[in-house]
Amino acid sequence: MMDTAFQLLGGIGLFLLGMVLLTEGLKAFAGEALQHALARFTGTPARAFASGTLVTLLVQSSSATTVTLIGFVSAGLIAFPQAVGVVMGASLGTTGTGWIVSVLGLKVSLGFYALPLVGVGALLRLLGAARWRALGLALAGFGLIFVGIETLQAGMQGLAGAFDLARLPAAGLAAHLAAMGIGVLMTVVMQSSSAAAATTLTALHAGAVNFEQAAALVIGAAVGTTVTGALAAIGGSVPAKRTALAHVLFNLATGLIAIILLPLLLWGLGLGQRYLGLEPGAVSLAAFHTLFIAVGVAIFLPFAVPLARWIERLLPERGPLLTRHLDDTLLEAPPVALEATRRTLTDLALEVVDLLSSVLAGAGAADDARRRADAATALDAVQRFFARIPALGDDVPLSRARVAQLHAIDHLARLLPRLVPVPAVRNAFAGPPLQEAVASCRQLLGLARAVLRGKAPEDSRAAIERLAQLITGIRRDARLLLLQQTAAGGRTPAEALALLDAVRWLERVASHVARAGYYLVPDGPAPADAALAAVDVADE
Repeated sequence: MMDTAFQLLGGIGLFLLGMVLLTEGLKAFAGEALQHALARFTGTPARAFASGTLVTLLVQSSSATTVTLIGFVSAGLIAFPQAVGVVMGASLGTTGTGWIVSVLGLKVSLGFYALPLVGVGALLRLLGAARWRALGLALAGFGLIFVGIETLQAGMQGLAGAFDLARLPAAGLAAHLAAMGIGVLMTVVMQSSSAAAATTLTALHAGAVNFEQAAALVIGAAVGTTVTGALAAIGGSVPAKRTALAHVLFNLATGLIAIILLPLLLWGLGLGQRYLGLEPGAVSLAAFHTLFIAVGVAIFLPFAVPLARWIERLLPERGPLLTRHLDDTLLEAPPVALEATRRTLTDLALEVVDLLSSVLAGAGAADDARRRADAATALDAVQRFFARIPALGDDVPLSRARVAQLHAIDHLARLLPRLVPVPAVRNAFAGPPLQEAVASCRQLLGLARAVLRGKAPEDSRAAIERLAQLITGIRRDARLLLLQQTAAGGRTPAEALALLDAVRWLERVASHVARAGYYLVPDGPAPADAALAAVDVADE
């Protein structure tokens, strides 16, 4: 019994270690390509499902996909209805591990032949360059998976000789639910549905459990895998909790449907074995795993958007909307954290633009004071979050993005005090001398709003810059004219000073809004020319 216990624990441990190394190595070797693919190819629930399936097949971990997805939803990179499709794809993609184990790991004794792979991978990890080190980690992990399966097989054969678990009740809903509960517990303890499924496949192959028991155990493993995502969402943002809840609801509902329909699914597998040449045993169990997840996808994917809307109503946003993307869990992934701050700054810039438009309209809304206070609080929060993002090392694009966001923070900080101009300046906006400048500033704010929302024509940034320069020219001409009029007695010094302050307010607002738009819009023109740089350095 001691030998059996050691082999079982060692086999599970080696398999888990191999899965961790394989997942981490592949993620590091691919860089951010997999993350970008996950975020990019999610336009519809169907595309999001395909993206989640493919990424999970590549990294061999639905938990890794789900945790990454939670970060993307928190940062605003993926909309929640799309995230529901990715969750379903991750659940289907994780069934690929069962096929690897059943087709390769159990049919051929690869443990001995995988040992050189572990050695080569370890040498690459120690001696290779950056990306080759990551590949070495993945190779070593892949080899350890088969070493673990072989060790697990030996332990399961000993367990089958000591305890005939296959003789325990297997038929009936109560027996199925009990086995499902054991599968959930196995996954929670191992923190890996892939390890629980591999253990079940090995137990079936060794005869320690019968097929009906193994099927219920695999269903339990699919339900238990939601625990990792749920734990990652604890203390996270509302989008993170919504994503974790979607994962739990889909896998739990799919598991319950599979338990209820288990006799029908087993009958379908029997037909596959009889007429399609499906191999009995572990291969059939891997097919069963894929089959019942696919049934769940077929049922729920068409309703992904209504399901997402229902979860959004169940878990509404309760905190400040302007800072909803700032989730502390994102700090572990600097690129995602930077995207979260960029989106937060963009939302804040839109709010500031709306408040500036209200100032130019001459009569602010009743809640403008509260909105100004919320904007100031949001800017303080984003600065504190931004300061906690880890250093980016030699990553030039991300370093540029960080510098651009610092510029945007600076411009927004200079705009906030201008949301409350002195009464004399506010009154001057309605006077005839500033009508052209006020109209140009309103037009600029409208263009900036469209640019920040990503709904502007391609030349809008250039139009914003032209309007900012126009307002600067008006300020220069108006200053000279007002001084001449005041010297000739046409205006009092107090009137002239109010008008000069008002036109200076318009010029500075136009300049800061234009620069904030340049720095916050992705793939916008780089603000590196001398004129822009001069405005960034020199202010009042």
